[in-house]
Amino acid sequence: MKKRDFLKKSAAIASTALLPSSLFAYTKGNARLRTAHIGVGNMGAADLASISSHELVDVVALCDVDSNNLAAAKKLHPNAKTYSDYRTLLNDMAADIDAVVVSTPDHTHAPASIMAMELNKPVYCQKPLTHYVSESRAMRKIAEEKNLVTQMGIQVHSFYDYKLATVLIQSGIIGKVSKVHAWSPKNWGYDGPESTGEDSVPDHLDWNLWLGTSPQRPFKEKVYHPGNWRKLVDYGCGTLGDMGVHIFDTPYNALALDVPLTITNNCRKPNGFGFPENNNVTYTFSGTKYTSDLLTWVWSDGPGAPKLNKDLKLPNKEKLPLQGAIFIGEKGTLLLPHFMELPRLIVDGEYQQIDIKKYDPNNSLGNNKSDYERDAPKHYHQFVDACLGKDKVSAPFSYSARLTETILLGVISGRFPKQTLHWDNENARFKEEEANAFLTGDYREF
Repeated sequence: MKKRDFLKKSAAIASTALLPSSLFAYTKGNARLRTAHIGVGNMGAADLASISSHELVDVVALCDVDSNNLAAAKKLHPNAKTYSDYRTLLNDMAADIDAVVVSTPDHTHAPASIMAMELNKPVYCQKPLTHYVSESRAMRKIAEEKNLVTQMGIQVHSFYDYKLATVLIQSGIIGKVSKVHAWSPKNWGYDGPESTGEDSVPDHLDWNLWLGTSPQRPFKEKVYHPGNWRKLVDYGCGTLGDMGVHIFDTPYNALALDVPLTITNNCRKPNGFGFPENNNVTYTFSGTKYTSDLLTWVWSDGPGAPKLNKDLKLPNKEKLPLQGAIFIGEKGTLLLPHFMELPRLIVDGEYQQIDIKKYDPNNSLGNNKSDYERDAPKHYHQFVDACLGKDKVSAPFSYSARLTETILLGVISGRFPKQTLHWDNENARFKEEEANAFLTGDYREF
C-alpha cells in the first residue's frame, strides 16, 4: 500500500471515532492532562516515567506490541487501559485522552503520530521524528494546520550546557561560524550479510504489529526486537538518526540553519539491509546571520570516529570528548562535548575562560550544576505544561521536522557513497533522480 493511501485510511478510521467534548480543552486551562503512551519498553519506559512524573499528568492508556513491556508499565499505572495495537487505542479512547506520547521504533513514529494528530491530539514523539523525509514534511504540515502542541524527544535540548552554547554562539563569542564538526563512535550500522532463516516468534511479541507498515520479514532472534532494529534500513536510521539528532541539535539550532544544499557520504557501498558501520557525511548549508556565506558541516560516526585533523586538535594535546561538536569561527573555536559538560572556548590554540554572567546576566538559563536526575524530565514537563497552556515547547515539529529532514538526507546519501546529492528544498526533491526513490516508501497493510 502506498504511504499516502495508508495515512488516508488511518485518518478516515480515526474520523469515525467519537470526538471528545473537550477536544481543545488542553488549550483552555484544563487542570490535568490525560496521556496515552504508544511504546512503553526501553526508551518508551523512560518517556513514560518522565511524563508521568509531572504532578498534573494522568496516564490513562498504554500500548505495546510486547506484552512483557506492557505488563511492566501496567504495574506502575494500574488504572491505565492496555492495548497492543495503537490504532485500536486511538479509536477506542479518542474521547478520554488529551495527548499522545509515541516511543516506538522509528518506522512507526509517523503512522502513529499522524493518526493521533488527525484526532487533534498533541504529540510528543521520540527522535528521529520520522523514518522518511516525506513523513517529516507531512507531520510538520498537520501540526501547523491544526495548531497542535508538539515536541520531539531530544531531551538534552532543554539542558543547561546546550542552551548556554546556543547563547554563546548567537552572541558572537567566536564570530561567524564557517564549519562544524560533529561525531559519535557509536555503531548503529551493520556491514554483514542479510539475515536468513526464521525463528519462532516469542509468545509475548506480536510480530505483525511490530512490523507495522514496514515490509514483511521472518522473525529472527536478536536481529530486530528488542534492540538491533536501529542498524537496519527498514526500521531505523543508523547512528546518524540516533546520536546525530542529539549532537546536531545545538549547532543546528544555534546557527539557525534550514535544510542543506548538498550532502556527500563517504562510506561503504549499500547492502540493502543494514546501514554502513562508518559514515563520514559532509553537508553544505546556505549562510545565516551566524555563519559565513556557506557553512560546511562534517559528521562522522562508527568505530574510530572521528579521524583527527587540524580542526579537531585541542590545546595541551588533549583527547577529544567521546562524542560532541566543534564550531569553527572567525575569532576562535567552541567545543561542545556530548553531554552534560560545559562548552569550552579555544582562541589561538589555548583555552579561554568564559564570563558566563556577560552572556547570561539574569541567570535565565537556570542552574548550571549538572544533575541528570533533576534535568532529564524538563523537556517532557515543558510539553505537558504547553498542553495545559502554561508554557511553550522548544522543539516543536516546525523545528524538529527540519532537523530530522537534514539527518535523513544524510542517511539517504549512504545509498550513494562518494556522490554529492543536491537538495531542492522548495520542491522536496533531489536533483539526482535516482535518490528520490528513498524519500518515501510503501506501507504494508497489517
